[in-house]
Amino acid sequence: MAANKTVLTVLVSVGLLAATACTSSPDGGGATPRTERLTTTTTPGNAEVDRVTWALPYGEPTTLDPAKVGDYSPQTVEANLCETLTRMNPDFSLSPGLAQKVTWTDDHTLVLDLRSDVKFWDGSPMTPQDVIHSLERQRDPKTQALYGNFLAAVTSIQATGPHQVTLLTKTYDQTLPKALSTSFGAVSQKAYTEKAGPSYGTAQGGLMCTGPFTLGSWKSGNNITLERNPSYWDAKLQPKAREVVFQFITNSNTLTSALLSGEVDGTYELAPSSATALAKTDSGTIHLGPSTQNVLLIPAHSDSPAADRRLLDALSQAIDRDALIRHVFGGDATPLKSLVPPLTWRGDAAAAQFDAAYEALPAVTKPDLEGAKKLAEQAGPVSRPLVAAIPAGDQRGLQALTFIQAAAKKIGVDIEIKQLQPTEMSSLFYDPSVRKGLDLILTFGYVAMPDPASYVAEMVTPGGIFNWTNYDNPDVTRLLGQARTSTDPAASAKAYAEAQALFTPTVPVVYLAATHERMFMNKRISGAPTSFAYMGMPWAAYLGGTGK
Repeated sequence: MAANKTVLTVLVSVGLLAATACTSSPDGGGATPRTERLTTTTTPGNAEVDRVTWALPYGEPTTLDPAKVGDYSPQTVEANLCETLTRMNPDFSLSPGLAQKVTWTDDHTLVLDLRSDVKFWDGSPMTPQDVIHSLERQRDPKTQALYGNFLAAVTSIQATGPHQVTLLTKTYDQTLPKALSTSFGAVSQKAYTEKAGPSYGTAQGGLMCTGPFTLGSWKSGNNITLERNPSYWDAKLQPKAREVVFQFITNSNTLTSALLSGEVDGTYELAPSSATALAKTDSGTIHLGPSTQNVLLIPAHSDSPAADRRLLDALSQAIDRDALIRHVFGGDATPLKSLVPPLTWRGDAAAAQFDAAYEALPAVTKPDLEGAKKLAEQAGPVSRPLVAAIPAGDQRGLQALTFIQAAAKKIGVDIEIKQLQPTEMSSLFYDPSVRKGLDLILTFGYVAMPDPASYVAEMVTPGGIFNWTNYDNPDVTRLLGQARTSTDPAASAKAYAEAQALFTPTVPVVYLAATHERMFMNKRISGAPTSFAYMGMPWAAYLGGTGK
């Protein structure tokens, strides 16, 4: 039984990632990654600052609707606008958010005790009805939401008090409270959302949320400006920056110049080439943080010859991952053995069990051209070049795919690189029509919460939003279901480990690397978290001036 288990008490007691004392900058060139170089936070910025300009290297968001954001740019912005019911911390632990307490009172009842002092940007109080509407619209087909699967076990969502919402479920679901820390758990005002309709979250429709910043303006093709929310409820997180301006800069060289000149104050997802240039100056600091990002090469659809696991295994054996990490990622990554990096479960009560199962997986493939050629022969000749997609202007992606292209050439497989505009690249993850004409996608993906099973399920179970090749293994589906519904962390970890052992060698994916977060800030500001947790927390509220 899970009776009276206050979820946040469990999750806060162990952070997913531990901060370290070292804050040294990377040299940008080929060093072996060392965990002591990773940090989760920076020195607090204590002074007020009129404006901070931040880059979005993946381009302009397609939407800021919390129900629909699922990529780097939109989540980087939206996390500062629409707050979640539980809050992600820089060390990947969870703490209370708009819900001050989240409790399983029994295996079928999840109670959310809401804060009573939260107001939307227009001054109206947040009510249980707003929370219910925000959750319910996730499973309304008209919303076209990305996260409706998190409600798979939920049978009803009801107001059970003036500041309380209760979710009744068919079964215990250990994923559900964790998901409340993602954009799935963000709360929008019901009245505003209903009035805006399909335009909610767009430049025209706007937003109405409770976060530390309001959406000041959105100039399509130019920038998005956030303004400080003067009536924000959390006194400990009152923003010091009056305004945060997001610039859409997808070209690495352009971004490097803007950071060097001070035109842009900072960025997440700094390219290794930019890091090399910036490390030679004293204009600011490059910070490395822990991350749940994974670099994968994925077939675009089941009809492509690239969907043949034998061909993918041939490509995998042809790739020198150590060289890839050294030359493309500046040494700031580690080889990846499966879909999910180990940091994902670091704060789980059964972390040692997860670690042991991951360690037991076959070793990372070493380059073996002769073996790769034999596998390619077994798969059969590929009569045309395989078309592989990356975002236009993404130098890191281009370098990685060029590296893979050269390795594939050695075993007789031709790869044609196609650079897509950032909005098109973002859309292809959720729109099958955009993937037509493509064979491979080089993805820089990520796990948004401390729960490997839910992420993997979207890639390997029938109907999963990222299961582009229709992979279907009933045993994997069953085991992932057990991992999600078990009330015992050890039993959940065991089920996931068994599923991992089955899908890792069979799902059509080439596992490449788990990267570290690389962030840059210039000297005049500080305070931003350095870990990948920034994607799910109001990170800009931590920014402040340094007086330099």
